Amino acid sequence: MELRTLLLFVDESAEFERRARLAAELAAKWDAHLVGLAVADVMLVPEFVPTQTLESQLELAGERNERLRQRFEQLVGGRQLVTEWRATDTVSAGGTVLDVLARHSRYADLAVVGQPDVSDVRSAVPRDLPGQLCLMSGRPVLATPYAWREQPIGRRILVAWDAGRESARAVSDALPLLKAADEVRVLALTGTSRDAAHGEQPAADIATHLARHGVNVEAAHQSLGDLDVASALLSAASDYGADMMVMGAYGRARMREMVLGGATRGVLESMTLPVFLSH
Repeated sequence: MELRTLLLFVDESAEFERRARLAAELAAKWDAHLVGLAVADVMLVPEFVPTQTLESQLELAGERNERLRQRFEQLVGGRQLVTEWRATDTVSAGGTVLDVLARHSRYADLAVVGQPDVSDVRSAVPRDLPGQLCLMSGRPVLATPYAWREQPIGRRILVAWDAGRESARAVSDALPLLKAADEVRVLALTGTSRDAAHGEQPAADIATHLARHGVNVEAAHQSLGDLDVASALLSAASDYGADMMVMGAYGRARMREMVLGGATRGVLESMTLPVFLSH
């Protein structure tokens, strides 16, 4: 898979500018079409709201989208990129911002979103947006930390490998980025319920597979010890000096929502570097 279309979620968060510059750099590197998408808040139920109130809401949404369009063009313009602007004035009653994002993400090779600011109580964006979007859209997601110190990414990548289906999907979807990286380390954590899935040398088989694709890769494994999986992965990424992590997104359906797995949720809540997710 090559990166030909990138979808950038455009919002009013303080973190957005860093995310936009990152998406623009990726689009320039891959000569990709960059789509900026702004999503309005959930629409009030028309049957119970006066027409004047609805018109006022639409007007406010339009003004917000215009501000975001200008912000998007200011941040990604001047880079000789092919860009496209999309915006929704409403999200129909019963729908969510996540529904709109997932629908548009299915027509992109990669969606770029941010880690939501949990202190923003007014936001209609779910706190677990990156993971939920990955599960719902069926497309890979690149999530940037809210407090990320901006730097180029994709030079030194840590791959979290547990020999499962989700890990295999993530490695496959991230292959263009892995091939372009200077260095890649595939890390298998031992002392977990996934131990039996590994070969004689954990992570060696997938490293061999990636090397055949021209990836400059090394295999590594370490015992989980007293840490939880998310803490161990983030610690290993820091020790390696990684500028991006690739991992599978785990989740399951429960009633009418998707529930993220513990390791996925833990990494996304505490991430200190951009995380490439695939399900």
